[in-house]
This record gives sequence, C-alpha cells and structure tokens, in this order.
Amino acid sequence: MPLLIGQKAPDFTLYSSTKELVNLHDFAGSKNVLILFFPQAFTGVCTKELCAVRDDLSKYSTTNTQVLGISVDSIFTLAKFKEEQQYNFPLLSDFNKTVSTTYESIYPFFTDMNMEGVSKRSAFIIDKNGIIQYVEVLESAGDIPNFEAITKLLSQLS
Repeated sequence: MPLLIGQKAPDFTLYSSTKELVNLHDFAGSKNVLILFFPQAFTGVCTKELCAVRDDLSKYSTTNTQVLGISVDSIFTLAKFKEEQQYNFPLLSDFNKTVSTTYESIYPFFTDMNMEGVSKRSAFIIDKNGIIQYVEVLESAGDIPNFEAITKLLSQLS
C-alpha cells in the first residue's frame, strides 16, 4: 500500500557516509525533511539531481528543511561520491533495502542488467510533525523530481 499525504512517515535509522546514525525522528519538532531516494551513486542523472540540490541548498535552509539523500549504495561508495561532488547534505546507505522498501521506492529489477532492489528516484517531504506532505515516486530513473513544486510546498510549511 503506497504512502499517502497526511500519513505519519515511517521512522527509520540509517548510517550516513560519515558512519553516523541518522534517525528520521531526530528532526521531529524542529525541521521539515526532504528525503530524496536515488538509484545509484556516480550515475549521470543521480549526479545531476544531487548537484542541483547541493547548489540550491540555501533554498532548503531558508525553509528550515533538512535534505537527506538515500540509496542502496554502501556507506563507502556514498562517502566517495559525497567527497567527489562536495555534497553539503547527508547521504544515507539503505544497503539492506529496508527503507526503500517501506517507502515503496524500490525497483524489483533495475536496467537491462537486472540489478535487483535499487532505489527508485523519489521525493518525500516530511513536516516537523512527522507527517508526509509530498510524495513523488518516479518509475523512470531518467526523470527528476519536481523541485519547483517541492520548493513551493516547503516555503508554505516554514
């Protein structure tokens, strides 16, 4: 059953690329959270998407929003990706695919190489009360979330 706007967001705890535990509930009461699931580090569209977020991070900071990037890549891969691209927000490893599955943001098979269990490109906004305010799960890994709609909603929530 898909996650819907108005539902309580499923809590999670994942390791970041800096080997620190990040809990969704840690932001409750203080920040909105923009969760961006992405398929694979070091791929063209993922790099383009996350670099755009990096370059526009002030838009999210001014709306009191924490950005979290999540993929099934290992923390070591994400650390190298973050370092090379100078990302200024946490990248979290869902190596065991539990959060991607819970958020229904996972491809059963990805690309013609039949890679199983890769995160779908998705965007979720969780408000300060832990309620889902935005859901966008993209079927095509070549598509990018609607950042104009995301920015507009975040400005309304701040």
